Amino acid sequence: ITGARRTEIRDTMNWRRGIQGHKELRMSDILSNRTTRVSFGRSSKRTQSRGLVLALFMVSAVLAVFSALILPGLPQAQAQGLRGTQRQGTVAPIPIAIPEFAGDRKMGRDIANVIVSDLASSGLFVPLDRGSFLERNINPNVMPTFANWTPLKAQALAVGSVSVGGERISASFRLWDILSARQLTGQKVSTSARNWRRLGHLIADKIYQRLTGEQGYFDTRVVFISETGSKRKRIKRLAIMDQDGYNMRFLSGGKELVLTPRFSLGRQEITYVSFGKGQKPKVYVMDLASGRRSLVAKFPGMASFAPRFSPNGRRLVMSLQTPEGVSSIYELDLSSGRSTRLTTGTGIDTGPSYSPDGRRIVLESDREGSQQLYVMEASGQGLRRISYGQGRYSTPVWSPRGDLIAFTKQLGGRFLIGVMRPDGSGERILTEGFHNEGPTWAPNGRVLMFFRESPGANGGPRLYSVDLTGYNERQIKTPSFASDPAWSPLLR
Repeated sequence: ITGARRTEIRDTMNWRRGIQGHKELRMSDILSNRTTRVSFGRSSKRTQSRGLVLALFMVSAVLAVFSALILPGLPQAQAQGLRGTQRQGTVAPIPIAIPEFAGDRKMGRDIANVIVSDLASSGLFVPLDRGSFLERNINPNVMPTFANWTPLKAQALAVGSVSVGGERISASFRLWDILSARQLTGQKVSTSARNWRRLGHLIADKIYQRLTGEQGYFDTRVVFISETGSKRKRIKRLAIMDQDGYNMRFLSGGKELVLTPRFSLGRQEITYVSFGKGQKPKVYVMDLASGRRSLVAKFPGMASFAPRFSPNGRRLVMSLQTPEGVSSIYELDLSSGRSTRLTTGTGIDTGPSYSPDGRRIVLESDREGSQQLYVMEASGQGLRRISYGQGRYSTPVWSPRGDLIAFTKQLGGRFLIGVMRPDGSGERILTEGFHNEGPTWAPNGRVLMFFRESPGANGGPRLYSVDLTGYNERQIKTPSFASDPAWSPLLR
């Protein structure tokens, strides 16, 4: 790195410029000051390239990728004759009928709609139009008339009932295989009446798991940065919502800048960075049940970035500014408050993420001249580079399954979200945009959420999700601009 480049990086790391305009900062600006926002404009080269990629990918890659990543998890569904099929390079989702639940009429309709929305969003199911149903007001305790569903080409049928009593609401459901005329599963769930949407998420998870063999991910939440106000005076507040965008609430008031919220894998806690004007950033842990936050450590004269929990929730790994003006990876023991430096050198090391077993850490570093991904042992030993494609790699995050690492890639003015294996092989790009950044995994390791910023004076970041095929991309609706999402584990 040239002397001028090193000076630029160090000026960024000392926060003087950042503090003056901290409400305008994005995490990529703060950590490296290397994000270049370039509009695609009307590039015919991009259009032609994307068309060629899609044409080739549709024929070969989807078949290979989807079969390798998702279809191996379908033994139960295949045993019953229920499975998604592939035709001409695409995946045909499972047709499923979900009538309104019996019992309380309004709640029965609303909860069934939540289930429909969840399953449709996965891309693996196609809920059938209720207007085509030959049978209505179905009693879930009576075996259905399967002949009424086969003309609709339904392969699965989910029926249920809802009861409301005081402050509690309960729902029971049964899932039927139309092809074999067998019940696949059934269950009764309950929760507080004000949290009724959760019943739909819980039932959708059960259906998803029974028909795909994979764990569901609908009964989860997402913490993110809510952004309001003009682009020059953007206020950023910590917020949380259900994974489908409902039940949003704020966790901070907007007086301080908040960055990089991350969930604990074992409990409903988050860690994040916060700082006020003229202050050094500090690392906090917040208990979501009580709303209490605690300052986990102070680092005099040092700036801290991107904390992330270890799988057991007992440690944090983060990057800290060193006295030499660079940034290195440190591990913090939450019980003792003692920190251990894991990386050394003159490069900028940041963005660490543990493997699910806690034995390894992936990070980004410019120690070889440009942003690349590295993996090392949790002790800091055995650091080795794993990214060798063109472009610059950042924001790595290990899949909950341990099989993949997601990342952001900057290449030729494009911002790409992709995945690769922990040894660096099998790199695949899932989506691209004007400014994509910050992937986070669903707890089943098969869906990613990220944010994409739109250009222009009125542009701003929005949340999106995409599955590992790269073809099921959806926007997650939020009341305002939103960035830097972090997906929770399944609720307990």
